[in-house]
Amino acid sequence: MKKNVGSLDRLIRILFAIAMVVLYLTGQITGTTGIILLIVGLILGITGLISLCPIYMMLGLSSKK
Repeated sequence: MKKNVGSLDRLIRILFAIAMVVLYLTGQITGTTGIILLIVGLILGITGLISLCPIYMMLGLSSKK
């Protein structure tokens, strides 16, 4: 599969994922909102690590030059 996530996009996704995990584990975000943000963060982290975003593929977008 062709990678479609650029360097800056990857960095932002990974930093957001790390922030959500840290906030959840320290109890800053809790409950349903915390779980949803944790899941979103994990998905963004995975897509950042593999440089492939399925939503970008469906929409025909790419942040990679």
